[in-house]
Amino acid sequence: KGVIWPNPRFTDNSDGTVKDNLTGLIWLKHASCFDQRTWEEALADCNGLSAGWCGLTDGSNPGDWRLPNRFELESLLDLQGYFPALPSGYPFTNVQFDDYWSSTTYASTPYYAWFVNLYYGIVGMNYKSFNYYVWPVRRGH
Repeated sequence: KGVIWPNPRFTDNSDGTVKDNLTGLIWLKHASCFDQRTWEEALADCNGLSAGWCGLTDGSNPGDWRLPNRFELESLLDLQGYFPALPSGYPFTNVQFDDYWSSTTYASTPYYAWFVNLYYGIVGMNYKSFNYYVWPVRRGH
């Protein structure tokens, strides 16, 4: 909030990763490598991700990647449009205009977790047993 977006917003690192120049986070370029998974599967897939998978040549190891929290996933949204609700010119591949899991559990109902819909940019919560897309992230360096 209240921060002018850098130009360019994203930098393709040419190693299967994309840096968000606004947040400093590193995102997997392939935005649907794991397809749709339950929340528990999404956590495990992200934590186990390493170079050699999903087009990664960045030298990352298991444990370097994680499922983004609700606010990190929301930070990708550009609510001035939809289909998708992402900034124009984004460098990601295989973006699904559907629901993506966040790592954030819904506080009053631990059977639920938050998700972000990339078609309209809406945020909601649902049972962790549902299948949504997975988009790994890691800290920048």
